[in-house]
Amino acid sequence: MNIVILDAATLNNADLSALNNINEQANSVVKSYETTSKSQIQEHCKNADVIITNKICLGHEDLINLPKLKLICIAATGTNNIDLVTAKSQGIAVTNVAGYSTASVVQHTFTLILTLMSNSHKYIQDCKNDAWQKSDMFCLLNHPISELENKTLTIIGYGALGKGVENIAKAFGMKVLISERKNQASREGRTNFESALKQADIVSIHSPLTEETKSLISNNEFSLMKPTAVLINTARGGIVDETALVKALKNKLIAASATDVLSLEPAKESNPLIQYKGDNLIITPHIAWGSKESIARLVKEISLNIIAFYNDENRNRIV
Repeated sequence: MNIVILDAATLNNADLSALNNINEQANSVVKSYETTSKSQIQEHCKNADVIITNKICLGHEDLINLPKLKLICIAATGTNNIDLVTAKSQGIAVTNVAGYSTASVVQHTFTLILTLMSNSHKYIQDCKNDAWQKSDMFCLLNHPISELENKTLTIIGYGALGKGVENIAKAFGMKVLISERKNQASREGRTNFESALKQADIVSIHSPLTEETKSLISNNEFSLMKPTAVLINTARGGIVDETALVKALKNKLIAASATDVLSLEPAKESNPLIQYKGDNLIITPHIAWGSKESIARLVKEISLNIIAFYNDENRNRIV
């Protein structure tokens, strides 16, 4: 069995011993590439029985020209980088991994929330710029600091991530609203979408990107929010209309925002959020999922998916 990792750089030098164990058990060879361009796919994968990919896309032409390929292991939850229809028609199994990054994403979500609510990023910069050193008193209080206790957090997307954020929010003494889907009648325990936005001090997004959620937060939604509200997005960039977000930040329709994701990644200089230089926006480079513990769980789950496939067990199968 020949195993090929197409974008090992996304595993951030993780311990791959779980994959090496497969190597020993199945008398197979693991070949790892830091990254793979579109033009390199055929060369890198020509002898592959198993491909491991995080974000490298495998389309129709790629798959029909890899007759040895038996299994694609997506090193993530989302499956939009694989032509699943072609994979099925070619008899290629596809697996993914879910739930491995919940603790990491929840932690990063609150890193962003706490940074904005305490303005710690501005205070850190003040110290670097000698503002504290020049202060007339022992402390510097030139940026507002807000407590999380008694604030209202609206969660959009109530899967494992949304529920994890809810648990931590309640530990801070926050009021939590679970948003209903837009234009849907409210189910028990959910709050109408527009009402949830109006009440929120903080909005945190944890939905997948679908046709339904594309540009879910745009000009109209920002007009509903409090001018003191902040928006957190650790889900997918396309859920928030980036041009509308810049407009909302500039016009003080909301106080601040933090995002770990953009509509096109890696970031492009032309992206309106990259171009925006206001200090009420924080951007991190899609790192919420990437704790060392999270990546270790990911590698372990991939190895178990491969073992299960060769044992004719249905584990995390998408196709």
